[in-house]
Amino acid sequence: MAISLFDLFKVGIGPSSSHTVGPMVAANQFAHQLQDRDLLPKVTRLKVDLYGSLGATGKGHGTGTAVLMGLEGELPDIIDPSLVNERVEQIEASSQINVLCLQRISMDMTADLIYHRIDRLDFHANGMVLVAFDADGHILHQATFYSVGGGFIVEEDEHGQVALVEDTTVLPYVFHSAETLVKLCRDANMSIAQIMMENEKTWRSEDEIRLGILSIWSVMKACVKQGIQNEGILPGGLKVKRRAASLHRDLTSKTRMDMITPSLGAMDWVNLYALAVNEENAAGGRVVTAPTNGAAGIIPAVLHYYWDFCPRSSEDGIVDFFLTAAAIGLLFKENASISGAEVGCQGEVGSACAMAAAGLAAATGGTPEQIENAAEIGMEHNLGLTCDPIGGLVQVPCIERNAMASMKAINSASMALRGDGTHYVSLDKVIRTMHDTGRDMNDKYKETSRGGLAVNVIEC
Repeated sequence: MAISLFDLFKVGIGPSSSHTVGPMVAANQFAHQLQDRDLLPKVTRLKVDLYGSLGATGKGHGTGTAVLMGLEGELPDIIDPSLVNERVEQIEASSQINVLCLQRISMDMTADLIYHRIDRLDFHANGMVLVAFDADGHILHQATFYSVGGGFIVEEDEHGQVALVEDTTVLPYVFHSAETLVKLCRDANMSIAQIMMENEKTWRSEDEIRLGILSIWSVMKACVKQGIQNEGILPGGLKVKRRAASLHRDLTSKTRMDMITPSLGAMDWVNLYALAVNEENAAGGRVVTAPTNGAAGIIPAVLHYYWDFCPRSSEDGIVDFFLTAAAIGLLFKENASISGAEVGCQGEVGSACAMAAAGLAAATGGTPEQIENAAEIGMEHNLGLTCDPIGGLVQVPCIERNAMASMKAINSASMALRGDGTHYVSLDKVIRTMHDTGRDMNDKYKETSRGGLAVNVIEC
């Protein structure tokens, strides 16, 4: 299956790629299925059942809101986040939804939007079933979707089998492992970024690829800027205070801490970048899946570190960073998972940390061997990381976890660049270990809020 950089890095809204972005796309697709089948005029009621992690933490992750917006015709990359709350309030007050802005249909938020906190569907932890009824209560159309991480969705066919629609594009450089990728680079005397660029040119021109990457970088910068401007309390009930704005004020003025620990200045800024993005994500703002929303702050934070603190940073370096990070991200998606509901937070924050480490190593002149080593270090030290969000919200420990992983990515790149690329544990073995660890991990640590901090903090 061929996957593009632009499949991994998608513009969307918070707080979750698997719980918000994916369900919105699925609901939008369901609405268009009704329209394409000429069923929309006959529909008098809609019902949505959310299972597994979507049911367990969907309320805190904005899944219901995402479904409503998708049914009304919105998509994550074009929706205006500032208007969402008002529109949801209107739907709840009227118990009607305006499907594709074409027809108002009954939908009661209590009876027709159901969160199944325990039950799950077989194929994946993030399952959802959408049903349309006629005036006599007969089912006109039903569809089952799975949000498999990073905003990707798959749908069951009429026989209950998952219909994977694969891109069968033949790429010039095919790799399914880091070992193969590094060998391709060695044999062709090319960098990882150059290998990825040639593959991306199968779908787009080089100018389009470059402009697309810089556009994503622009969205990331705008997210950081927005995050350091907004203050107050994050929604959801935990009363988590936004810190990015006050931290930015501290860093842009001469503080006592700056005088005592000047060497930590870069670290403070990296923390700021990550906090700003993830606070925006938690508030439902515009973010980029990188490769997920839960880990959306890591790559922007490390990119800002490269841009602001690395000598000779350039737009060419930014492009190389993205291309290299995408190559590593593809390995995680193909050989393990980037879904917290499937393998825990190691699949989200761990993957993003490895991608960021590889990207930074590439942008600062690392060899393919050093880049592979940087990614391996970044992932190895996130193995076993659980996903246990308090209150089902992408806030605690998610926001700080992105800041910690950003620093870990920078250190991983630094350690790898100090060596010659030879190391004991390969990236492929670490990815395999992450997959096995996720398979063995108890479900209560996979984005269900039934274990870890999610229960211990509440109990205390």
